[in-house]
Amino acid sequence: MENTGLADNGNTVVEASGGRPAQLQWSSRLTFILAATGSAVGLGNIWKFPYVTGVHGGGAFVLIYLACILVIGLPLLMAEVMLGRRGRQNPANSMANLAREFKVSRHWRLLGWLGVVSGFLILSFYTVVAGWALSYIFDSARGAFDGLSGEQAGAHFGRLLADPGALIFWGTLVLLITLGVVARGVKQGLEKAVNAMMPGLFVLLLVLVGYAMTTGFFMQGLNFLFNPDFSKLSGTSILVALGHAFFTLSLAGGGMMTYGSYLPQHVSIAKTAITIGILDTLVALLAGMVIFPLVFANGLEPGSGPGLLFVTLPIAFGQMPFGALFGMIFFIMLSVAALTSAISLIEPAVAWMTEKYRVSRFKACLMSGLVMWVLSLGTVFSFNIWEQHTLFGKTFFGVLDYLTSGWFLPLGGLFIAIFAGWVMTRRATEQELGRGLGYRLWYYTIRYISPVAIVIMFLNAIGVIG
Repeated sequence: MENTGLADNGNTVVEASGGRPAQLQWSSRLTFILAATGSAVGLGNIWKFPYVTGVHGGGAFVLIYLACILVIGLPLLMAEVMLGRRGRQNPANSMANLAREFKVSRHWRLLGWLGVVSGFLILSFYTVVAGWALSYIFDSARGAFDGLSGEQAGAHFGRLLADPGALIFWGTLVLLITLGVVARGVKQGLEKAVNAMMPGLFVLLLVLVGYAMTTGFFMQGLNFLFNPDFSKLSGTSILVALGHAFFTLSLAGGGMMTYGSYLPQHVSIAKTAITIGILDTLVALLAGMVIFPLVFANGLEPGSGPGLLFVTLPIAFGQMPFGALFGMIFFIMLSVAALTSAISLIEPAVAWMTEKYRVSRFKACLMSGLVMWVLSLGTVFSFNIWEQHTLFGKTFFGVLDYLTSGWFLPLGGLFIAIFAGWVMTRRATEQELGRGLGYRLWYYTIRYISPVAIVIMFLNAIGVIG
């Protein structure tokens, strides 16, 4: 029989029907917004969004992306938070509780498990990538980017990837910081971290936007980012925009469902989700307003792909006045964004262990962190000593990335939409979301539009359509 107990410190237990105790609820709506925005804001906003915008032509892509956030991302975000709050436990137990409530197959708990596993696997390689950003803080501070040519910047990044010891050190540091926050619990750990990190992230972004305004190329960057040229759009661009809107809101990775389980009943899910969507998108756009003026000011290529942050921008920082200082600020900001996402990726696994086995959060973090660290070594070695060892043409890192982004997350999102739109009763969803025109739009979208869009994205990800 499924254990429905809940433990935060090894001795606080409530039944599933009783909701979360006070120490396992967010103190305020603002705190939840900061935490959920921190989960959504990550490397995807500051690393991926600018380069996919550059590759797909700028302003037209941004418009399609914003439409996808509005039509697909927000309804799914509302659905996932709603399932978490209704189930009141970790994703696996929440879905088991909901399956019992709505008298459907207990196998629906596998949807919760899919979120827990997805977040766990993603974090195993996310810590390694976040470690790159952390290492670049110190590289910038010591002037390692001064006067770098394109070839030298590529070689610098290549040396980092080729050094397993360095990758292990920086990735382990990211994991230890993440575990240190999560082990302290909801009030003392998650809340204090996001209350400090998220305002700090916005301050750093605004400082960098102010600096970008002094380059003389700020308007050119804005023009690239916001002036649509639909001739540069393709079917692939639209699918990329849809996929990025899905992933940038941290959907189906278990984090939003877990955070939703800590949300007090009186807080409006709809209003909160809209605020999270606005803030998440704002960070992505501000990152573009920082990056593109710097790229244009140094005659670099905005569509330079994944290397934009770790190869192209160091060239810019190495050539501009006060480049070492602002490079350091930029990579601090990138690291903060990565850490706020990392916290939400491991929280579902930790919550499951504390609820299932009634162990302390410290023990849960210790056990899950050890497994994750061992798993992360596969990603580290994918860039060096295991680089030639592949499965179906993919490295260990490539396999994890493909499984999570190509299969687990789209399937999780699809089944979240199906459960919220077709399994839950309309009365139950109205109890969670309220009534009115906004609810009717959500209900129609989650039943019909979201599933179709996710299926199209999934078929594209696995290569059936393209």
